[in-house]
Amino acid sequence: MSTPLFESSIVSLPRVHRGKVRDIYAVGDDKLLIVTTDRLSAFDVVMPTPIPGKGEVLTQVSAFWFDRLKAIVPSQALDIAPESVVAENERDQVAGRAIVVKKLKALPVEAIVRGYLVGSGWKEYQASQSVCGIALPAGLQQAGRLPEPIFTPSTKAALGAHDENISFDAMAGLIGTELATQVRDVSLALYKAAAEYALTRGIIIADTKFEFGLDAAGRLVWIDEALTPDSSRFWPADQYSAGSNPPSFDKQFVRDWLETSGWNKQPPGPVLPPDIVARTSEKYQEAMARLLG
Repeated sequence: MSTPLFESSIVSLPRVHRGKVRDIYAVGDDKLLIVTTDRLSAFDVVMPTPIPGKGEVLTQVSAFWFDRLKAIVPSQALDIAPESVVAENERDQVAGRAIVVKKLKALPVEAIVRGYLVGSGWKEYQASQSVCGIALPAGLQQAGRLPEPIFTPSTKAALGAHDENISFDAMAGLIGTELATQVRDVSLALYKAAAEYALTRGIIIADTKFEFGLDAAGRLVWIDEALTPDSSRFWPADQYSAGSNPPSFDKQFVRDWLETSGWNKQPPGPVLPPDIVARTSEKYQEAMARLLG
């Protein structure tokens, strides 16, 4: 495994954005280089401790899904080696963890699909027997499979702010009914195809988040990341039982530790203990190994 990368420092290209996990650089006028670092965010705060190998896992898992599901919707990924667009002495910063993509206009919504009743969805169901305004049958269990996957969009918050769940009608008000319908239908198709495949690899995809943009011709394009342990809740199928939350292939170890650490969930985040870092790294690696074989 490579040395953890907390922050990239590519000077041969102009940096245009630094997100919670990704550093983005301009490649000419129409392309971007996205470097996925080993930063980890929890409760919308970036932790000061990187997770070794995390950036490579997210990049390779995304590339796998972008290719596997391209018949449903094209992605922004380009067949250009990241090493070819940076200086020679910067190639180690992009190897295995970067991607060159088309520069697109991102839609101002996140497309969330839930196949199981968990997290905030479970809390909302207990209170109102609905999730994001979608009525559900009585008698569902925590972590139970929903009769059909549901589409629950949210707004895209600025760094450090919280996303806000919105109704489909509110989303249609933001981007138009026709495009909102396409985003919903494509998101559900992506989730169903991915969940079916993942189950054959011993992974349940409980829920996931997609992001989309539009190309110059106005066509819908899949952007950002694809069905990774950061954007999705992955459960080991052999440890699943409705009624209780299964362990997950993601940063749950970190979240659980933070809940008991005394941290007030305000920046800065606390330094993570070595055992939590190691176990989290192992979970990301295991998710990739299961999915990609």
